[in-house]
Amino acid sequence: MPPNSQQLSDAESDVLKTLWRLGPSTARQINEDLQQQGQTWAHTTVLTLLQRLEAKQCVHIDKSSFAHIFRPAVTRDKLLRGRVTDLIENFCDGAASPMLQALVKGHRFSDDEIAQFRDLLDKLEQRGKRTQD
Repeated sequence: MPPNSQQLSDAESDVLKTLWRLGPSTARQINEDLQQQGQTWAHTTVLTLLQRLEAKQCVHIDKSSFAHIFRPAVTRDKLLRGRVTDLIENFCDGAASPMLQALVKGHRFSDDEIAQFRDLLDKLEQRGKRTQD
């Protein structure tokens, strides 16, 4: 979870996803990539979104050169885990099982994904057996 777990707007999420995909980038590079994805924003809008993401501790800004370099301060996995934890706390009284069941019942998974889930469950089961011994 990011240090400041405020909700991200859709636009902020789009910018952060772009940074995850591109890696460290200038605002101009981010804006060009967003335009290639069909999103047309003014350069100043992208800068504002990046500043908001910095305030939410989701982006680091390197101001050592003329063109500032922006890099993600949080990974997709960490942000996702934080969001899921918030949902579990707020809607499931801290119990993860209802959340997991809702996800499994409401989504189709590939054979590869199912195999990964089985592997995770096997590892959880083994870990549980070790703590019982």
